[in-house]
Amino acid sequence: MSARVAALWRYPVKGLSAEPLDAVELTAGDFFPGDRLFAIENGPTHFDPAAPVWMPKIRFLMLMRDESLARLATRYDEATTTLTVVEDGREVARGDLSSVEGRAAIAGYFAGFIGAAMRGPADVLTAPAGFRFTDSRKGFVSILNRASLEELGARIGRTLDPLRFRANILVERLPPWGEFDLVGREIVVGGARLAVTDRIRRCAATNVEPRSGRRDLQIPAALERLYGHMDCGVYARVVEAGRIAPGDALDERAPRLV
Repeated sequence: MSARVAALWRYPVKGLSAEPLDAVELTAGDFFPGDRLFAIENGPTHFDPAAPVWMPKIRFLMLMRDESLARLATRYDEATTTLTVVEDGREVARGDLSSVEGRAAIAGYFAGFIGAAMRGPADVLTAPAGFRFTDSRKGFVSILNRASLEELGARIGRTLDPLRFRANILVERLPPWGEFDLVGREIVVGGARLAVTDRIRRCAATNVEPRSGRRDLQIPAALERLYGHMDCGVYARVVEAGRIAPGDALDERAPRLV
């Protein structure tokens, strides 16, 4: 059986919860739709939307350091540009991220939630066109292989939730670590064509259990010990626009330089 898409996710706010998607339209040369549109700075970053510059994730609230964020369920409504934050089934914050007041409400909530770990005032930053708050400068689209997670989980004695790895596209029916063989190749996923560019080096954010916020595993250390690297998943860029959805086939094309 050929490889196929198992699930799609976007992360509208860096460090906050995933949103599953039924389908997505990819655009050539662009980022994954709706992904990493916003970030909450932890102290002043002096980010200039008129001249955006990539910054390391440590400048923002993020799971690698702020694991308690995983306890929150968030939802971004594109139609109203509103972010809703829920903890333990109760709405705790809501704000229109297109307005000064709405961003201030969300920033104020997170400043209180993070507390003493804040290094200065919080603010909600909005990515201008052609820019996203990604962990990597090459992180246009991230792809995760279910079989790799299953093998790693079997070796450490735990079932691994794919949401630990915060990918955009989960694929299945590839062999374990078969995603690494796609680097330097083009693949067709549904109606889109992607060039797979790099392996993803994992950080301590993967140690955090989704939803509970417990730091219960040592994923990068396990990868290094078991496989001699800390990589899991791959980055790709969109070279031909198209629609993708769960169940769509993933077809490999001939190798080429990317």
